[in-house]
Amino acid sequence: QVQVVESGGGLVQAGGSLRLSCAASGSIFSIHTMAWYRQALGKQREQREMVAIITGGGTTNYADSVKGRFTISRDNTKNTVYLQMNSLKPEDTAVYYCKVVATATSRSQFETWGQGTLVTVSE
Repeated sequence: QVQVVESGGGLVQAGGSLRLSCAASGSIFSIHTMAWYRQALGKQREQREMVAIITGGGTTNYADSVKGRFTISRDNTKNTVYLQMNSLKPEDTAVYYCKVVATATSRSQFETWGQGTLVTVSE
């Protein structure tokens, strides 16, 4: 079993910054892709939007709406991924979810989501 826990959400004024963290723990053999998604309030899970993704090799990709403002990084020694969010806008308000794709010690592959952390950006 693998658990994923996000932290770092909160309330910030427009133009401000926040840093989200996501730590994976459990029976992990190796972690491949780590990503951040967000789900705007009132939207369904199927409407969850990919914000940023980072592969095991460090390749990153971002949604157009956050390019130049958000930075994803990972610390493989801590099985942790970060999302540095700068120049926040009210439209960034959402619940942010972390997704981890990994291989367990049993050698089975799995995808695990965290419980989400709320980011609220005020005018």
